[in-house]
Amino acid sequence: MKVGSGGGFRAIWYTFKKGREAGGIWKLFKAMRTRNSCKTCAVGMGGQKGGMVNELGHSFEVCKKSLQAMVADMQPGIDPNFWKQTSIEQLKQLSPRELESLGRLIHPLRYRQGQSHYEVITWKEAFESIAAKLSATAADETFWYFSGRSSNEAGFLLQLLARVYGTNNVNNCSYYCHQASGVGLQSSVGSGTATIVLDDLEKADTVFLIGGNPASNHPRLMTSLMRVRRAGGKVIVINPVRETGLINFRIPSDPISLLAGTKIASHYVQPHIGGDLALLWGLAKATKSLGAIDNAFLAEHTSGSKEWLAAVDELSWQEIETKSGVARSEIESIAELYAASKTCVFAWTMGITHHAHGVDNVQAIANLAFARGMVGRPGCGLMPIRGHSNVQGIGSMGVTPKLKDQIFTALKDKFGVQLPETPGKDTLACMEAAASGEIKVGFCLGGNLYGSNPDSTFADHALSSLEMNVMVNTTMNTGHAHGLAKETIVLPVLARDEEPAATTQESMFNFVRLSDGGPARLPGPRSEVSVIAAIGKAVVPDVPGVDWDDLANPSTIRRWIGAVVPGYGKIAEIDQTKQEFQIDGRTFHDPKFGTADGRGVLHCHRLPDLKGTENNHLRLMTVRSEGQFNTVVYEEEDLYRNQERRDLILIHPDDLKRFGLENDQRVTVKSETGAMSGILARSYDSIRSGNALMYYPESNVLVARHADPQSKTPAFKGVVVELIAE
Repeated sequence: MKVGSGGGFRAIWYTFKKGREAGGIWKLFKAMRTRNSCKTCAVGMGGQKGGMVNELGHSFEVCKKSLQAMVADMQPGIDPNFWKQTSIEQLKQLSPRELESLGRLIHPLRYRQGQSHYEVITWKEAFESIAAKLSATAADETFWYFSGRSSNEAGFLLQLLARVYGTNNVNNCSYYCHQASGVGLQSSVGSGTATIVLDDLEKADTVFLIGGNPASNHPRLMTSLMRVRRAGGKVIVINPVRETGLINFRIPSDPISLLAGTKIASHYVQPHIGGDLALLWGLAKATKSLGAIDNAFLAEHTSGSKEWLAAVDELSWQEIETKSGVARSEIESIAELYAASKTCVFAWTMGITHHAHGVDNVQAIANLAFARGMVGRPGCGLMPIRGHSNVQGIGSMGVTPKLKDQIFTALKDKFGVQLPETPGKDTLACMEAAASGEIKVGFCLGGNLYGSNPDSTFADHALSSLEMNVMVNTTMNTGHAHGLAKETIVLPVLARDEEPAATTQESMFNFVRLSDGGPARLPGPRSEVSVIAAIGKAVVPDVPGVDWDDLANPSTIRRWIGAVVPGYGKIAEIDQTKQEFQIDGRTFHDPKFGTADGRGVLHCHRLPDLKGTENNHLRLMTVRSEGQFNTVVYEEEDLYRNQERRDLILIHPDDLKRFGLENDQRVTVKSETGAMSGILARSYDSIRSGNALMYYPESNVLVARHADPQSKTPAFKGVVVELIAE
């Protein structure tokens, strides 16, 4: 039966289904109720108020994503005989979902070039092998990659280890998702994170939701959007695809919404993929024409407004319409809504950041907010909707090639730590260096570096060129089957709610939670902090100012964090106070920003030409399904798009006709970088004609390594492809 809304009774039934997989609904309920923060998206819930509770105290804040992650961690361990019976070649044939479903990793594993299978090794063997290799390798011939699912403590400790070892090749998964948001916001408001708290979102009378699909990827935001609509507010969705869950959503925890449904989008605009920047400038031009610009705010609280206003005037409507794919009349109608708003929040996800002009997109959103004084006061502001539960915290911990000056100075002055000053490489640069042989060793704290990379063929080559790669994970993923280094070591670690000591995480609203941890479900895995401390002690045992035995205690790490990370002072005493907190200096309820002079900065841009305008071309964006989280695929079906499989390219019926194809005809999808054969070309009238969808990470083979020059974020959206009938 075709799904006509998000959430609803299906979501309730799904909870019972996952309960059965976990060994009983009561067992799953107890796991979800522990005082640990959610393991999935950065909207955040849980912590000291109890599982399924957000920072506003709203209970039963739970979604399919959090259930999926919890049940995955409740899987039985992978039997050691599995590794003898299953070859690397057999692992390569498994889908992302099949790899995730193999069970929990419980033994350290090693693969050596020439072997056909992984072998189970002891922790002692693993540590000795890693330490020997790192000790024999120049520091700048290594890179250190961090997932956003780890704790603040693990992130801080590993970046400290990398730097005292001697390298700044320290980077995190945000380079492949929201780094453009951080760079764009830092250049506009002087802080790289959301300028609002959760309460601001629910108080806004207008919300712009640009280039995102939270109904599938951040479902708990739908409750907040429901509250906006119930209060009479408007939600303006800008997306090339009409997403089912953004049109109507049934909040399972709200009886009225569950039964009657909630209309989410009050207005829906469908630009071409890559047309957002032109559309945003068009909205600015239309807003100015309406006389709705807050000139007093611009004069008093921003810089660059004179040049920006002149650029708005000079821009022609012909250029805006051609490059956005949206008619002037539609842009003007949305501008009228914005002009009438009293409080407005701008929210976006990777439909904005995954472009070669991703930073420009974010700056243009900030420009539009500045234009009416919609940042720097309650109920207004800028909200990047981040993915991994602690991706923002990992960044706060200093997991960037260039350590913030304040952290760098504090580490040296307060702890006597000697740090390298050589330039560090971003994630893509590290991959390029691995491919060329310049980098020889990789260390990955969680995540799936292979699966998250553009140009999968290149990623396989780059990672397999390494002499050693160490991966720290809870379950299997495609990175454990493809791109294996000459020596690959996999270390099994505990999930967040199994940690032997409390850890902390930071939400996308700059709110720090304390997770209590809990009993380990399986013998074998170790805590991330203990693993990092053990490696540090083996590789650099006599670093001035660093006692690895002491730093194996998360409470010690928190004292360091509190002393050196801006806004994190309260974390030093959180063991005693149990008080979760809002990070100072990031939420702007007054128009004094984090820039040197306290003024917001407006930026001017050149609008890029629209790609893929030839008759044989389509503009492709890679997307996630409702049944996955980042690179982790839990189910083959994409419920909200009514798709039962993933080997698809979804295109408008008019484009099927243009290419002379029948529905579900097999085609080869070809880009400048790669090709995928045996793909079903499927009619999908919810997408704007001229554009197409394919599922990530499988379609990464088509994505070139072109990156935004400012953020180094690859352009996973706007890939130009052609279809060849088979």
